Amino acid sequence: MIQRTGLKIIAVCSTIGMLCILLGGALVTKTDSGLGCGRNWPDCNGSLIPKEITAEVLIEFSHRAVTGIVSMFIVLLAVLCWRKLGHIREVKFLAGVSVFFLVAQALIGAAQVKWGQGDFILALHFGISLISFSSVFLLSLIVFEVDRKFDAEHVKIRKKLRLHTIAIALYAYIAVYTGALVRHTEASLACLDWPLCHFDRGWNLLPANKYEWIQMGHRFAVLILIVWILYVTYTVIKYDRQQKALYYTWLAAALLIVCQMLSGMLVVLTRLHLFVALAHSLFISMLFGLLCYAVLLVSRSTEPEPSYIHDTKEQHEHITN
Repeated sequence: MIQRTGLKIIAVCSTIGMLCILLGGALVTKTDSGLGCGRNWPDCNGSLIPKEITAEVLIEFSHRAVTGIVSMFIVLLAVLCWRKLGHIREVKFLAGVSVFFLVAQALIGAAQVKWGQGDFILALHFGISLISFSSVFLLSLIVFEVDRKFDAEHVKIRKKLRLHTIAIALYAYIAVYTGALVRHTEASLACLDWPLCHFDRGWNLLPANKYEWIQMGHRFAVLILIVWILYVTYTVIKYDRQQKALYYTWLAAALLIVCQMLSGMLVVLTRLHLFVALAHSLFISMLFGLLCYAVLLVSRSTEPEPSYIHDTKEQHEHITN
């Protein structure tokens, strides 16, 4: 019991810590603190502990320090899960992925500091961090699943829902990339109105330059994602209410995508208010982790009988009688 409790504590710390890394990276980008430590890595301005503290130095150095500490927790979580829960099918794969992408995001961050990177590569950095977070998040959920307090190992998912789930997760990653591209190309305020780019243009809806195309392309990508997730959530409520793991996963996904949309709107209307911008990054990180969990459920599922889909309440009562 003590060992299991300790593993849960490490899992929670790793997941929260990974979220802190994601938000810290977003804070570095949004405050232009990426060169707070100069072109030095892993040291900061030529010393292990910065001698002169400015806001940029504090933000960049804190991000590096948090990343280093959390990395130790994640490696420890991966090793312990491999040893204690390695008999569970997904554990070894997720443990390997969490460590691999943790190293990958650190190396890309270091390369940016040392040599600089293009906007498209920097946008990919956030995507790699999302994969690392999601793998840690899934490992943590598996740690808590061992108690078997919910039906995550015994779900029956319709074929159409399986296809939707996998497709939405893949598409969400693309939508996330477009959002990161908006940030790194400094196109966040290319459009000063919402949902249209500029209301004063009347019916002229086409973007006028590259930055507006990037901004409006991201909005269109997110619109598709919103409609798609809400539609799938509706079908889950209609057909899968009795499967709690599936039901609550999609309800939470619907809530998060709405929060993501509203925070994105406020990012523009508040002209990049820092707290709102960080909330925007937080919501999409949690949403992507949740969609990855939905894919995990799909990988475990079996297809239900046709009657599972089509039986009405009256038919069910008739069969029971």
